[in-house]
Amino acid sequence: MAKKITHYSGIGGQAVLEGIMMKNKEQYAVAVRKPDGEIEVDVEAHRGIMHGSKLLQIPFIRGIFNFVDSLLLGMRCLNFSATFYEDGETEETAADKAFNKIFKDKAESVFTGIVTVLSLVLAIGIFMVLPYYITSLFEEYVRNDSLMAIIEGVIRIFIFVMYVLLISLMKDIRRVYMYHGAEHKCINCIEKGRPLTVHNVMRSSKQHRRCGTSFLLFVMLVSVVLFFFIRVDNPVYRVLLRIALVPVIAGISYEIIRLAGKSNNILVRIISAPGMWLQGLTTKEPDESMVEVAIAAVEAVFDWKAYLKETFGYEVDDSWLDDGEKPDDDEQPDDGEKTEKADSVTEEN
Repeated sequence: MAKKITHYSGIGGQAVLEGIMMKNKEQYAVAVRKPDGEIEVDVEAHRGIMHGSKLLQIPFIRGIFNFVDSLLLGMRCLNFSATFYEDGETEETAADKAFNKIFKDKAESVFTGIVTVLSLVLAIGIFMVLPYYITSLFEEYVRNDSLMAIIEGVIRIFIFVMYVLLISLMKDIRRVYMYHGAEHKCINCIEKGRPLTVHNVMRSSKQHRRCGTSFLLFVMLVSVVLFFFIRVDNPVYRVLLRIALVPVIAGISYEIIRLAGKSNNILVRIISAPGMWLQGLTTKEPDESMVEVAIAAVEAVFDWKAYLKETFGYEVDDSWLDDGEKPDDDEQPDDGEKTEKADSVTEEN
């Protein structure tokens, strides 16, 4: 039987602590498996820092704001999921009281913003500035500027891959990666035209082209290209240039990941291949309880039955939901299909 074509759904999300966030347009839902085994689902609206602005319609510019929005939303969702797994009551310190007194009901939002900014600064320092300083150690031995730019790019990608690999060894992170896989599987299931059941989700791919992992790898690769062609002689200016070009790199990477989520031509498959490979580290096979959490998050913000009817032309028979079957359910699992995968992070992500 011919393989089913993937159709873009517009939904995406991210894994959080013992749960998943799914976003559809301006609504998002966070589903968390609580310590008592129940699934808590919180549905909110997120309009973004530039909501309604025409800047969000301009290619390469919109990616910058969407990236920042994704970071802010992701941090908010992580904080929400963490509240279910805090160890006992934490005593409020004097600093906490002063912070809450100053910002009042906006204290949580301000704190999230501060943490996001600090995370960005740390990421820029580790993945953009540090590779440059390491590469500068070779200046005495390598006189060719083009070769130096390539060495810096290789070091940058190496640091990023090693970071992903090392944190994957942590037990808690491995569970997050399993939820990450469940998130991808849910969206792949829908975009393949299958009813959203545990059975169908489990047999879907855990890799997706619009994944945040792929986006970050594109950031690394795009930076290599830009720093190869855009150069300055002054060492201080070189560092400032790498920091100043971060928004440009993010904007370009966003457009690439956006194209990858909506196209399946040979060029898109080629440029998506490294990110799909890296997802082998950042996604793990989930268990059925994790898939149930992912389904709860999807159904809170997305009418998948209406989507299947509109996109694939059939109505879901409730009898299929009992056993996960549908007329063409004899297809082979698509975990190994490298040419038709789409990714499950938010389009902004």
